Amino acid sequence: MKNFYRTIRTKIKEAEEKLSLSVETVVEDSRNMVILLNEQLQLLKADVQKNGFENDHDEIEFFREIKPSVCSKLLFYNKLFRIETGRPSELGSVSRKYFKEKLTKAENNYMGALSDSEFYRYYRSGRRNKDTIYFMRGQIDWEQGLSNRVFEIDIHFSTYYDYEVARILAFDLLYEYLYYRIETFRNSTEATSIRNPNNNKIQWTESKNALIELIYALHISRSVGHGKLGIRQIATLFQRMFDVQFGDIHHAFHRMKYRSGPTYLDRLKADLDSYISEHL
Repeated sequence: MKNFYRTIRTKIKEAEEKLSLSVETVVEDSRNMVILLNEQLQLLKADVQKNGFENDHDEIEFFREIKPSVCSKLLFYNKLFRIETGRPSELGSVSRKYFKEKLTKAENNYMGALSDSEFYRYYRSGRRNKDTIYFMRGQIDWEQGLSNRVFEIDIHFSTYYDYEVARILAFDLLYEYLYYRIETFRNSTEATSIRNPNNNKIQWTESKNALIELIYALHISRSVGHGKLGIRQIATLFQRMFDVQFGDIHHAFHRMKYRSGPTYLDRLKADLDSYISEHL
C-alpha cells in the first residue's frame, strides 16, 4: 500500500508542479486536476478492495492521512473550478467583491458546520487516542445524529470521518486561494510595477518558484518590516514590482517541499561566495 500510494502521490505532485493557477489558466488547470485526482482516488479504492490492509495501524493511517490527502485536493480543485467559471470577466473591484463573497460564504459554512464539532477539535489538536473509532471501518455510531451523507458512503472505502478530514484540509486550501485572489484584484487597481528609465517593466528572469523561495526566506528571517509583514503582503510587493502572478503562493511553496537538490537560495549563496572570492 505504501509503495502504491507513493506512486500516486508522485503523479499528483508532478501535475501540481505544472500548474500556474493564473487568471488565464485556472479553469483548465482545475478541471484537469479534478479528472486526475478522481482517477487516482479510484485507483486507491480498487487497491483497498483487492488487497485490504496488513494491520489496524495501516488502516488508520490510510483513512487519517492517505485518502484525505487525495480527497481534499479533489474537493478543493472541484470547488475552485466552480468558483472560477462563475467569476466576473472584469478583473478589478468587481472580481474582488465576488471572491470576498465566496470567502465569507465558505467561512460561514465551515465555521457553522464543522469547526465547532468535537471531531474538529480532536483532529486539529493532533490527538490519536480515538483513532480506532474515527479511522477504522465499521465503527460508525448511529446514535450521534450524523449527516445524511453517512447513508450514502461506501462502508468498504470510508470511515465517515476520513471525509471530514478531507473537508478540513480542502477548506484550508480554499481559504488561502480566495484570500490570495482578493489581494490580487485589490492590487490590480493600483500601480502594478516599477519601470526602468526606458519605461520598460522590470522583469523577474528566474523561475517563479525561485522568487517564492526568496519571499519565504525574507519572511522567516524577519528581514522586511521587522517581521511584521505576512507572506501575502511581501508577495504583493514583489508582484507589483515585477508584474508577476504567483497563483496560490502557499500551495506552490508546499509543493516545493518535495523537491530534491539545491534550492535557489543555495545557488544565490554559491554565486555570492564565488563573486566575493574573485574580488578580494
